[in-house]
Parts: sequence; structure tokens; C-alpha cells
Amino acid sequence: MAPKKKIVIEEESDKQAQEEASEVAVEENDTDGPDGDADPPKDLEDKLAAAQEQAKDHHDRMLRMAAELENYKKRTGRELEDMRKFATENLLRQLLTVVDNLERAIASASTDNHNDQSVVDGVALTLAEINKILEKHHVTPVEALGAPFDPAYHQAMSQEECADKPPNTVVQEFQKGYLMHDRLLRPAMVVVSKNSQNGQPSEKSVDTNA
Repeated sequence: MAPKKKIVIEEESDKQAQEEASEVAVEENDTDGPDGDADPPKDLEDKLAAAQEQAKDHHDRMLRMAAELENYKKRTGRELEDMRKFATENLLRQLLTVVDNLERAIASASTDNHNDQSVVDGVALTLAEINKILEKHHVTPVEALGAPFDPAYHQAMSQEECADKPPNTVVQEFQKGYLMHDRLLRPAMVVVSKNSQNGQPSEKSVDTNA
């Protein structure tokens, strides 16, 4: 009977040790706080701040890229519009030479020779058709004769003393100038007036090299 009693004592000791270990674990858990949760580590706060800063940088970059894309689309649209408007610029500039020759032919024709009148009429009709083509492509003559000299649209070939005109006025046109939309296709070649004082040009005289 003695061995059985020893076994019972050992079992009671093991049970008591387990209860003491459980009490210690409960006390350790109580030290974490009233809710049982520990305070968040400092490095988590730093990581959160860094993530927020990175998100802000990405947002700013996205806005800049969106603005750059919008500007690119607008610039490309303007370039395409210019290409469409001025695609025939070189062809029309060459066509102006034909217009010049037809106008000279009409101007030099003798009005007294009735045999040439039919030819003149034919040339005039041809010139009218070409002018219609130019108008269709938004080509218009530059205002020159009698207008103030403008180096943006006129090319001065020479100067002429003129008492009845203000200085720097276009008094003669050698060759017409033309605009295509709002772009200068060809400047007008003109003669510009000047006043004289004892044979010397005034200070307002235009530079013929302009």
C-alpha cells in the first residue's frame, strides 16, 4: 500500500506547479495595459509617415504627368492644324508666279487692237479662275499701294521723293504680296515715298534694305 500513496503525492505536486505557472502568466498579461495590447512600436509610426510622404510624391508626379500630357495634346493639335492649313503653301507660292505673268499680259495688251481682245479676254478668264482657287485656299493680297510702309508685309525696293504723299508711304507696287490665312506667303515689292530737304532724305525715310 505504500507505493500507491507516493504516486498520489507526486500528482498533487504537479497540479500545484501548473496552477502557479498559470497565475504567473496571468500577471504578465495584466502588465500590458487595461486592454491587453502593447503600445505600437516607434518604427511602425516612422514607416507610416514615410508611406504617406511617398504617396504624396506619387500624387504630385501624377498631376504633373497629366498636365504635361494635356499640354502635349494641345501642342500636337496646333501642329496638325497648321499642317492642314499650310500643306499647300509651296504649291500656291509657285502659282503666284503664273498670276503675275497673266496680270502683266493683260496690262500690256493693246486696247486698240481688237484682234487681240479675244486673247485678252481668255487670259482674264484664266486669271479669274486661278484667283478663285487662291481664295478657296485662303490666299489674299496684301494691302500695299497707298498704305503706310510695313516691313512685316512690304519689301522696299527703292525710295521716291513725293510732295503729295506722307513719308514712308507705298507709292508704287512692283509685285503684289499675298497672305495665306494669317501667314505671309510673299511680301509686296514696293516703292516708298520720302521727303527731301535740299536734296537730302529726311530722318523718317525708310531703309530700302529692310
